[in-house]
Amino acid sequence: MDIKAKLIDETGLQRIITRMAHEILERNKGSKNLILMGMRTRGEFVANRLFEKIKEIEGIELPLGILDVTLYRDDFRTRLKQPQVSVSNITFDITEKDIILIDDVLYTGRTVRSALDALMDMGRPGTIQLCVLIDRGHRELPIRADYVGKNIPTSINEEVKVKMREYDGEDAVYLIDTKEQ
Repeated sequence: MDIKAKLIDETGLQRIITRMAHEILERNKGSKNLILMGMRTRGEFVANRLFEKIKEIEGIELPLGILDVTLYRDDFRTRLKQPQVSVSNITFDITEKDIILIDDVLYTGRTVRSALDALMDMGRPGTIQLCVLIDRGHRELPIRADYVGKNIPTSINEEVKVKMREYDGEDAVYLIDTKEQ
């Protein structure tokens, strides 16, 4: 795999988080009834940053949950030899709440579909809105994000790699060439 380009640096990522926090608050007319739900792994770090930014803007702490959808994936038996299953961390009722489902990269839509299944098993939310840091296209399911940090059209031989300081030691988004050399 070759790095083709560094698309977003730390400062750019901070700007995107700030903008998305404002968009979420504007669309929902504030923070009342909102829950932030980050998808493991990097989606949880994006969610944490949105949590902090909304706390800075509104002066309140929204409920924040972490969702692991590994066992809900339609490819988990075929794709993963030994699945890495983590624990979801949701300590509140989601019934009739407006959930902001947060992930790092939206690609085929299958992970989001898995997350929707997982959420429905936990209750009946009022709404579910999708927030992604990067939308790279190539959807296989009719899923669209409500909040997008950046649209990055890619070819099938490219991958978008999000790096988060908390997990990867740096804040950046890279375009990777996955084509066999």
